[in-house]
Amino acid sequence: MKEMCQTEDQNGETSFICVRNRTDVIYNFQVCFFAMRPLQAFPWNLIENELENNSSSEILLDIVKQTCLHPLCRERPPSVKYRRRFLFHLIKLHEASASEPQDGLYDALGEVLGTEEGPECYKSYLLPCGEAVTLSESVAVISEGTTGLVTWEAALYLAEWALESTHVLLAVLELGSGVGLTGIAVCRSCRPSKYVFSDYHHSVLQRLRDNLQLNGLDNQNSKENPPRLCNSEDVVVANQNAPRVGVSVKDLDWKKVTEEQLRDLGINTVIAADVVYDPDIIGCLVELLSKILRCSANGSPPDIYISSTIRNPDTYNSFKKHLANAGIRHEVMSGPVNKVFHYNRLSSRIELLQLHL
Repeated sequence: MKEMCQTEDQNGETSFICVRNRTDVIYNFQVCFFAMRPLQAFPWNLIENELENNSSSEILLDIVKQTCLHPLCRERPPSVKYRRRFLFHLIKLHEASASEPQDGLYDALGEVLGTEEGPECYKSYLLPCGEAVTLSESVAVISEGTTGLVTWEAALYLAEWALESTHVLLAVLELGSGVGLTGIAVCRSCRPSKYVFSDYHHSVLQRLRDNLQLNGLDNQNSKENPPRLCNSEDVVVANQNAPRVGVSVKDLDWKKVTEEQLRDLGINTVIAADVVYDPDIIGCLVELLSKILRCSANGSPPDIYISSTIRNPDTYNSFKKHLANAGIRHEVMSGPVNKVFHYNRLSSRIELLQLHL
């Protein structure tokens, strides 16, 4: 029998988790852990209920084995600070219960306490196909003068929408790809014939290339896929014989790129996440979008979809006014139906626009 568990994080985000058995509990902890979700978003009440109804605290050790001691964490770990806080919380729950001692919890904490924090960490996101997208990200939100070295919520939102809209994702150009979450998810699950990642900051482009190689999408000598997370019953195994996606990375200067260069990319769809955040670049962005819409490689202009977290309404409204002044119409699209990734859905307002002439 299925049980629905409700959790709420510090921002008021409510999540409903389907729980059928102990394996599902551990799996949900694992998914949250590798995506580095806020600790408040974990279904801790499920563990508390288990400890109250069972004299054994073995489930805590099982969670540690599938998170901090999992092979994926050994190879591509979340930040040291995050792992410490996670283990401290597990130990706090254990010590508050009347369960027998679990030396494994303290051994895991001791190992993490002896580890120094580096400038990078890894986040891993589970796809419906059963594969994990693992990204190298900066520990700091702003690093090397850019915000492009971390994954933002609008990218997760756009990726969820893309997973449900494979029919429009045939040959794709992504603007402002950042660390690559959306594009890697699309390439892994939607299998477009071509996917062009693009950005401009040199550090972002290097991190992007590293992440493509990390996920076997560098079109060269791909590394082995990362260790898989434990399977939930709902996971659909990926088709290993699916055709390979033609992937490329472009250093795209929005001001200098020409219509001819855009046309030569041979794309039919353009997507972007969180590119509307700075009033100073809105004019340049809209000019680029106008060029794209004037490109007609196959008799019709590319479809354009822009996903934005609306942090500053004035900036976002300015973007829409610039679109109107350029003769570009916009339509607000319905968001994704399936909640694939764990992220803040309530306190952040995210909007997806389709643009056309």
